[in-house]
Amino acid sequence: MTDFQSVHGAAPTGVWAAPGRVNLIGEHTDYNDGFVLPIALPHTTRAAVRLRTDGLLRLWSEQGDGRVTELDVAGLTPGSVDGWAKYPAAVVWALREAGHQVGGADFWFDSDVPTGAGLSSSASLECVVATAYRDLYELDLDAAALALLAQRAENAFVGVPCGVMDQMASMCCAEGGALFLDTRDLAQRQVPLDLAGRGLRLLVIDTRVKHDLADGAYAALRAGCERAAGLLGLPALRDLDQAGLPAALAVLPAELRPLVRHVVTEDARVEQAIALLDAGDLTGLGPVLTAGHASLRDDYGVSCPETDLAVAAAVEAGALGARMTGGGFGGSVIALVDAERLDGIAAAVTGAFKAAGYADPRTFTATPAAGARRLS
Repeated sequence: MTDFQSVHGAAPTGVWAAPGRVNLIGEHTDYNDGFVLPIALPHTTRAAVRLRTDGLLRLWSEQGDGRVTELDVAGLTPGSVDGWAKYPAAVVWALREAGHQVGGADFWFDSDVPTGAGLSSSASLECVVATAYRDLYELDLDAAALALLAQRAENAFVGVPCGVMDQMASMCCAEGGALFLDTRDLAQRQVPLDLAGRGLRLLVIDTRVKHDLADGAYAALRAGCERAAGLLGLPALRDLDQAGLPAALAVLPAELRPLVRHVVTEDARVEQAIALLDAGDLTGLGPVLTAGHASLRDDYGVSCPETDLAVAAAVEAGALGARMTGGGFGGSVIALVDAERLDGIAAAVTGAFKAAGYADPRTFTATPAAGARRLS
């Protein structure tokens, strides 16, 4: 491993970390002002940082090509940076656009958040940069404000019209709990999630099918939801409840009905999941997860053969429930499983992938971890 000093010629001022996330339930609801229920992963993006006085942003990643990317912060504009470096550059641009007089810095990154797996590797990168700049410049920005700034960076600079869930999860999640977040007003509650204490595990299955949400598919889905809300005379689809769903579907164009049905029923599934967690019924989450996957597959159309197979194989092998997590078009699946059946279910999914001619998936267990923080 190459250290900060060998890349940048001096010691860093400090080291920060920000996690990836898995979303238990509440997919594609955040840009509809709805509810989400993510946990932070133990997997993080770590950044060693030292400020500069010459306005240069110098970026190096342990997972990169071995070269330093050097940028002038005064010249940062949307579309001006390619590759992984556009994410940290976007955050610096967003800070400056918001009126914060931040300058250049040397960054050294290392990450064990899988990329392209629907586990918010980009949000973890954005949030570790935002947190480091906040601390080093002593900016009066709390975790939610930094999350909104990082979302702005991804929307306006990177070009992905994501909601705020990923950044809020990376900034605000707490160890041992799930974050119940209302994305309209950012009201949040940490919900205890002691899976191990109930003899359960959350198995993450990375299908290794990569996706790029900037290719227009994500934007088209969001535009469809916003169009539907406009036709219904609503601020957002969050304002349509299940009781009003049949009448709403009857007046919408056929191509918008599945999108609306997913968002409304998914918000209801988040509320159902919260009720189960508050009642201590963790095993009851299983069917909610599986129902969520069916909605993402059949109504929202963001699943794929690999994620469908992972869900089906896990449930057939005894998982209490399973669904794809993240934006879709590949990525990861989560499965709620009894601890003693964990290895067998993971093996069954791998076997199903081999039989289908797919590459072996990566599997690991997720435990609720802490949000972005300074390490040293």
